[in-house]
Amino acid sequence: MLTLASDFGSPYPAAMRAAIRQHSDCEILDVAHDFPRQDVRTAAFWLREVLPYAPPPAVHCAVVDPGVGSDRAAIALRVGEHALIAPDNGLVFPAARRLRDSMPVAGSGLRGVGGTDGNGESSAADAEPPAIEVFEIVVEDPASSTFHGRDVFAPAAALIHEQGVESMEQCSFLESIDEFVDLGFPEPERRVDGADGEVVVIDEFGNAITNVPGDLLDGRDRIQIDGTVWPVADHYAAVDAGDGLVTVGSHGNVELAVNQGRGADRFDVAVGDAVALRFD
Repeated sequence: MLTLASDFGSPYPAAMRAAIRQHSDCEILDVAHDFPRQDVRTAAFWLREVLPYAPPPAVHCAVVDPGVGSDRAAIALRVGEHALIAPDNGLVFPAARRLRDSMPVAGSGLRGVGGTDGNGESSAADAEPPAIEVFEIVVEDPASSTFHGRDVFAPAAALIHEQGVESMEQCSFLESIDEFVDLGFPEPERRVDGADGEVVVIDEFGNAITNVPGDLLDGRDRIQIDGTVWPVADHYAAVDAGDGLVTVGSHGNVELAVNQGRGADRFDVAVGDAVALRFD
């Protein structure tokens, strides 16, 4: 499988798909091409949530590239049987870490589950996770300085797919590097009486997704958000249409929502806003 993701809208992704077809007849899965324009962080969040579901081996080509045409590098990451191709702006590192952490630990066959060998000795729990290897995509003279999605990233993804993820170090256009731009999401501050977090992303439904792990809500039927008490529910329809609630989304984090409405508006929050959650 080869996945494509961008903030290009239409018709630019068609040109990327055509460029891929010049080198490969692989299956192409479009993740999204309507990420908020030039919003690397939001795209990185959704790539982290989606790409681990792609069965390996897989190649992932993601382009949200405010620095296109500048001296920013083009890179390719390898994580086990997955390759991620993107501009060097941190876009795919959250996904790479999630892929790494969800892979079977070396020698165990289990996804992050510890165990013992026949002699009772620890095995998987002490094993090293797969490495994230980073390569620069070396391009002498791309056809354009404004559409590297078509002229750099798509062809590189197709060629890596054809040669095989396991053989990336043999690709003539890849050079191993150890300096690159990383991107991560802020950690919440856990407290005795709750947590201090922030809104990481707002989805198309208006749900405000925070960086606070959902286990904060375990066993609670209400919680205070910035001084106002809201019901805690495990699904949107647990409250009347138009009413607000706090729940745990499919991503595993606390989100602020409205049944059949927009949580970001009701809770009056935007991406990056601080959110104080307190036990009521």
